[in-house]
Amino acid sequence: MKNQVIVLPNGEDIVDIVAGHPEPKSDINLFRERQKGFDHRQKFNGDKADEGESSIKTPKKKPKKGELSLSQKEKNKELASELIFVEHLIRVIKIFRVASERFRLNPRKYEQIMMTICGVVRLRIGTLVLPI
Repeated sequence: MKNQVIVLPNGEDIVDIVAGHPEPKSDINLFRERQKGFDHRQKFNGDKADEGESSIKTPKKKPKKGELSLSQKEKNKELASELIFVEHLIRVIKIFRVASERFRLNPRKYEQIMMTICGVVRLRIGTLVLPI
């Protein structure tokens, strides 16, 4: 099943999650469907799978039989240092092993379980404050 997580810069909070998308779909097409819920001027950072969308800043790929210039490599490093927080947050979600392994329960429960895991992760990173 396909998951997509949209987080704030520096991994401060989970903004949006698509959990358990059943059909095979590319990352960029899944993003285009969800982008309608955001302001059209909103800018995003993404990985190489999101290349081709004007609102997503992605790293440059090395051309076939070519090399990247030093400035392109520096920009890629800058972007990677911004994206590392997102990757750490995804790692915390995958610790629960629901998103990283084969799901053996009822497939209709997958989204509910993933949302619960994201709630626990938000509690862990301190963005979810429960009333007393």
